[in-house]
Amino acid sequence: MFVHASIHYVKPEFEQQLIESMKRFGNAMKSFPGFRNAYILKDAKTGNLAGMAVWDSKKHMLAARPAMAEAVACDDFELWEEREPESLHLEKLYSVNPD
Repeated sequence: MFVHASIHYVKPEFEQQLIESMKRFGNAMKSFPGFRNAYILKDAKTGNLAGMAVWDSKKHMLAARPAMAEAVACDDFELWEEREPESLHLEKLYSVNPD
């Protein structure tokens, strides 16, 4: 399992524009092999937005990357965000599952 996560430091007045961009980014990955699911999340304390996509492998995510980038190519992130988003590439080491 591989997780691509990003933390976006959105300006409050542009939150909806960034959410719509994140939806386009996520929808672009849906048809690719190895895609499991994606989430748009909001930190209750800071208001920052986070995106999280779960893949079978990093290889699968990288194959979809051009389509995802194309889906948001015209979006004005410099206007919408306070600073560059942070990006995480996470590989599963251990999991806890309910009984």
